[in-house]
Amino acid sequence: MIDRAPQLALLMLAALPASAAAAAPDTVFFPSADGKTEIVAYLFRPERPGPHPAIVLLHGRGGPYSINVNRECTLVSRASPSAACNANGLSRRHMMWGQYWTDHGYVALLPDSFGPRGKAHGFGRFTHDDPDRTDVNELTVRPLDAEGALNWLRSQSNIIGKRIFLQGWSNGGSTTLNVMQRQGAVKSGFRAALAFYPGCGPDALLSQTLRSAAPIAMLIGSDDEEVSPQRCQDVAQRSIAAGSKIDVLLYPGATHDFDDPGRGRQSNPANAAALADAQKRVIGFVEGVRD
Repeated sequence: MIDRAPQLALLMLAALPASAAAAAPDTVFFPSADGKTEIVAYLFRPERPGPHPAIVLLHGRGGPYSINVNRECTLVSRASPSAACNANGLSRRHMMWGQYWTDHGYVALLPDSFGPRGKAHGFGRFTHDDPDRTDVNELTVRPLDAEGALNWLRSQSNIIGKRIFLQGWSNGGSTTLNVMQRQGAVKSGFRAALAFYPGCGPDALLSQTLRSAAPIAMLIGSDDEEVSPQRCQDVAQRSIAAGSKIDVLLYPGATHDFDDPGRGRQSNPANAAALADAQKRVIGFVEGVRD
């Protein structure tokens, strides 16, 4: 389990193999908390009977689908299903983590924030200032999708409503932190959050000091080429001083997307080590959160 001492941890890690590929998940639909958007999402279920704890997975700026298919997609909806951007076209990272959580007895729900808004193709690197991202932004739009996912999961009879967690990557990691900021002192929302290499600048976060009653873990690489690990550490230090429970795992030599299971990222030994350690630790983090 991650040490809850209010300090920033620097970890030297050993590599382990990544999880095996998962079977295609179910496709479900639910309303965003924005009151106007129907979200398409992908539901990974454990084989054994429930009820189960659950986790909501928030994709990054590239969207939930593989780069091999997402260029062919725009709108994804119940009325306009896509031949490419669907449960069979999810990226290897999302499939890997979906399998990871079901292997540990959790239901995992991956909402697509972009497809229902005509942007299933996602966005490339260094596109934070792209005006086309305004209506799918991590400050005021995507947190409402996460809250809609929480409400939907709580309506399911096989879900333990008091044990629903949140995990996000990059833009989805920033969204994760914003969800927890919105949740604030409320203890009946997401029980804890995992933010992988989030953007932590003032354009990405609602506040540079997070106030959350629920614990948060940030997992970041020291050699991240897209977001500033130092800025995230500064946000964490201010937030800890304000009373929030935040752990930071800073992985030496790891880059952005260090948990991408593809050969490009995993050929870097630091990324392989970071992925292996993250997969050992995050289950302990969520299991350690109890009433």
